[in-house]
Amino acid sequence: MGKTHYPEIIILGSTGSVGTQATEVAAANNIRVRAISAGKNVSKAEEQARRFKAEACAMSDEAAARELCVRLRDTSVKIYSGNDGICDMIHEVECESENGQTVINSIVGEAGLKPTLSVIESGKKLALANKESLVVGGEAVMKAAKSARTEIIPVDSEHSAIFQCLRAGKKSEVKRLLLTASGGPFFGYTKSQLENVTLDDALSHPTWKMGSKITVDSATLMNKGFEVIEAVHLFGILPDKIDVLIHRESIIHSAVEYIDNSVIAQMSLPDMRHCIQYALTHPDRCEACTEELDLFKVGRLTFNKPDYEAFPLLETAVKAIGEGGALPGVLNAANEEAVSAFLNRKIRFCDISDIVCRTMEHYSHVSNVNELSDIFEVCDEAREYADNLTAERNLY
Repeated sequence: MGKTHYPEIIILGSTGSVGTQATEVAAANNIRVRAISAGKNVSKAEEQARRFKAEACAMSDEAAARELCVRLRDTSVKIYSGNDGICDMIHEVECESENGQTVINSIVGEAGLKPTLSVIESGKKLALANKESLVVGGEAVMKAAKSARTEIIPVDSEHSAIFQCLRAGKKSEVKRLLLTASGGPFFGYTKSQLENVTLDDALSHPTWKMGSKITVDSATLMNKGFEVIEAVHLFGILPDKIDVLIHRESIIHSAVEYIDNSVIAQMSLPDMRHCIQYALTHPDRCEACTEELDLFKVGRLTFNKPDYEAFPLLETAVKAIGEGGALPGVLNAANEEAVSAFLNRKIRFCDISDIVCRTMEHYSHVSNVNELSDIFEVCDEAREYADNLTAERNLY
């Protein structure tokens, strides 16, 4: 590859939806990919490692790591194994570019938190697409980043939009954040209508192409709840200063309202490559690798308030960050278990919110638990509790 004035990168979760799009952005901008990590998708990891001439690859699944060793035995790629191996790789792959090194963390779920902390400890720039890092350990992550002077650039489309809009004014001038949501595949459904939806229905997102877990989270509006929590930590703003708007067209990705009532919004076609590219090239912009926005084709933009009765998890998430402590971690743990059960067709769609809410009620006393090690312990307990609730209503 020829020279580029952008940082070299490490992609965590490279075989997933965001990770795959990150490789497309890297290829389009001639950005060097030094290392990658994946879970079990050995074939795709091998293809990426060979394509980008990666120096290292970590597989969280140990059996997959062993298979990848065999497949890449004709190369000099160093293979790391297990979750600890991902963290070791982050520390050991040294920067060789005068433009620095950026780590894109697109690992799904709580598993992405320790790699996030490893990136911060290593002093590398973090492009964060793993929202659970801030949902579960937001205070610890932001404190560590401040101490290490590590820059965190958000990759989620909504937080990328807010990050860009905040360049229009001072933090002291911010009145509120306007966080947009597509509304998912069940916009306009009543609570009774949701009782009959299927897994296939939930996975049919009207706008975005995402992994199955985040697609279900979008259908329940839990994803938007997580994004409220993420925004609180990223931008240092209270949850009551964040409004969620259902915006079906997904053209305005979020906005910032300032004290003079000016609203600055970021608009583009819904394509994650835009957000990924900005995270890698910030503070500069470069030629687009996405289609341009034609407002004449869009025609109109609409906005609606969320239905908190039909989709209670959004309000549950806002309450969790308001009370703090380990509650956001409990929220995430219960949701991960419930969504996993739904994806495996063990429970119904409406069971997800019921299981999460019941778990939150059971652990309402943990708002004063703040040490990260204690939060992990509470989250493990919450997972077991949520698992027991799913077993009670197992469809099979």
